[in-house]
Amino acid sequence: MTTTVAAYAAPAAKAPLERTTIERREVGEFDVLIDIKYAGICHSDIHQAREGWGEAIFPMVPGHEIAGVVEAVGSGVTKFAVGDKVGVGCMVDSCRECENCAAGLEQYCLKGNVGTYNAVGKDGEPTYGGYAEKIVVDEAFTLRIPDGIALDEAAPLLCAGITTYSPLKHWNAGPGKKVAVVGLGGLGHMGVKLAHALGAEVTVLSQSLRKQEDGLKLGADHYYATSDEATFKELAGTFDLIVSTVSAPLNLDAYLSLLKTDGAFVNVGAPEEPVALNLFSVIAGRKTLAGSGIGGIRETQEMLDFCAEHGLGAEIELIRADQINEAYERVLASDVRYRFVIDTSTI
Repeated sequence: MTTTVAAYAAPAAKAPLERTTIERREVGEFDVLIDIKYAGICHSDIHQAREGWGEAIFPMVPGHEIAGVVEAVGSGVTKFAVGDKVGVGCMVDSCRECENCAAGLEQYCLKGNVGTYNAVGKDGEPTYGGYAEKIVVDEAFTLRIPDGIALDEAAPLLCAGITTYSPLKHWNAGPGKKVAVVGLGGLGHMGVKLAHALGAEVTVLSQSLRKQEDGLKLGADHYYATSDEATFKELAGTFDLIVSTVSAPLNLDAYLSLLKTDGAFVNVGAPEEPVALNLFSVIAGRKTLAGSGIGGIRETQEMLDFCAEHGLGAEIELIRADQINEAYERVLASDVRYRFVIDTSTI
């Protein structure tokens, strides 16, 4: 039997989100019913609710930073029990058969993973995300939240945490490596925390010095304003790895000049507009311009365990559900330190 739950949805592109009800599927053999406690607001939610990344499915219930407690499990579930603290990130299914899925890279499923929202599941029905009271998810795409992390601070780790952890690990951020994080927002602040915990020397590259004190407290060793042209001269050839978390188009040639030989510039922020590049910026110095998505389920669990071990959680501002539209505008104005999290009991 399906379950009717309250949720906040965008009825159409660019329309304010409003309270509504949605149907959650019946709990299947391998499903977990999660009582959602907290849901983070990601900039991706705004991009999709406003069709900044292309045509979308409406009504849309955003939210792919979900933390809650298991309320019920299917008869075949072995990984979770009622009362467990769990999370759900950006995807709820994949083909589970392709080369990438077999390698634990479900985020790069060759047939396309199923997004937690704004997607169509294998049952042909639209998926609805975490701005809701409950969600039903296959146990294979459910994460265990360790006891060492508060649920509200854990929610943003399911996107902001893994989106920065994955490239840091892939490009070997650690002792002896100089890592720069572009932007100190929802993703960027977690990138700084994680890079510092991994042992790298961390620099924040931000438009201004407005958040410098915060950046240093979060674990940055250095902080520079990119609006100052002297920054690019002073830091030329400095970094092994630069992770860009911003969704605004950047002067890639300028940022690539900051890399050492064989350095990598990795985009995790996704601008809505194309960006230009002079290929000599990568040819000179054998540099890499790359992108990175989220992480697979195995790596996401690794990230959560790493955060618990190192006492890391997101810096959050807890809000009521009726503040979602205001929060969207504040995200666009960079007026949050550093992640809005919805108390879903207020839905």
